[in-house]
Amino acid sequence: MNAPRTVMLELTRMEAAHLAGLVTQFAELLEDAESSAGDPAIARLVPDAYADDAEAAQNFRDMTEGDLLERRRQDADMVLSSLGEAATLPEDAEPGDEVLMELVELRLERDVLQAWLRALAAIRLVLATRLEIRSEEDHDVDDPRFGIYEWLGYRLNGLVQAASDDD
Repeated sequence: MNAPRTVMLELTRMEAAHLAGLVTQFAELLEDAESSAGDPAIARLVPDAYADDAEAAQNFRDMTEGDLLERRRQDADMVLSSLGEAATLPEDAEPGDEVLMELVELRLERDVLQAWLRALAAIRLVLATRLEIRSEEDHDVDDPRFGIYEWLGYRLNGLVQAASDDD
């Protein structure tokens, strides 16, 4: 068995700050999950286990949804914690300031890396639901929200490759 290794992730401070904002919004969505009954994004995070049996699916959801959403909250907290100082921008920073493009390096131990993988995938699911993405054709290049969706996919893919190299 290989010893767990650390994955190094480089982000600009601006990327880290934007990611922290997305993760914070995701955590807030999870906190409001009970009052958001019927929210398609929450439903996408806890899909039905039994597509052909509504009663069994509801029973399964009743038993597992709270734990699953709590794990997603914990993942979001781990990502935010690992972003830490990297996501902090000076209050007087303006577009074009060098500090925004400064590279920061994050050290992600195996458990933190796994939290990042789960959190970024879950955030992409929420975005896909909000943007009504069901296939490759559901992409609007003129809508900046799709850029965020693609950027998350890019970062997630890099982390998946790093995690695969670790095995």
